[in-house]
Amino acid sequence: MAARRTTSQQQHGSTVSAEGGAVLPPTAWAVLGLLSFPGERTGYELKKWADASLRFFYWSPAISQIYAELRRLEALGYATSRRSGPDAPRTKRAYAITDAGRAALSAWADADRDVGPPVLKHPLLLRVWLGHLTAPGRLRDLVAEHIAQLSGELEEVRTALARVARADGAQAWTHPHVALRWSERRLEAEVGLAETMLDDLSALEARGEGGEAEVPSTSAYASSGPDAGPGRQSPLPPGQPVGDSPTPG
Repeated sequence: MAARRTTSQQQHGSTVSAEGGAVLPPTAWAVLGLLSFPGERTGYELKKWADASLRFFYWSPAISQIYAELRRLEALGYATSRRSGPDAPRTKRAYAITDAGRAALSAWADADRDVGPPVLKHPLLLRVWLGHLTAPGRLRDLVAEHIAQLSGELEEVRTALARVARADGAQAWTHPHVALRWSERRLEAEVGLAETMLDDLSALEARGEGGEAEVPSTSAYASSGPDAGPGRQSPLPPGQPVGDSPTPG
């Protein structure tokens, strides 16, 4: 049965199930989405797949989150599980999506609502933003490390793409392939942006502006700003109040 949605829940990315009234967070839909592809999978296999796919464009839930969502989905009738037989060397529980789960997931994925803007939290850029407090050369080292990490992730994405291309029933994996191709292009672009930022930082150092600087006092902030005149700069945006200001009467 199709899912019923409310405005407040749409804004938070959750959906109310018409059967039972359960509110499902995005993590639950992501786990159910992993189950929507051919075959049964254990929680461990779902985690491995999320690490090799979802994390490149969304995020990878912790193994504890995956098992918690599997229990929730099974209780709702959206997933079913079975234990391995007594002849198996190690007892495992494999999960599969049910018809009800596929219908609910289809309703969520096909809903005519705003999916919301992407959220960017870039730890390296936060460090660059505070570069006036950083030792000379340290930021360039951090950016170089970032480029090396991105290059490693790019190889992992390409490995995932090759795995999808070799998967049985290739027609079922065409959309994961599109998502991973986007991830490959994003990482390629991120490497290019980081290399450009490395050039920018090198140029700052060449001008003698790449090291830790003396931070002006609060009073200096109050009397300076982008429009305060040549040579007088402040990290505060225009119109930002500093300290206690008189209350308008």
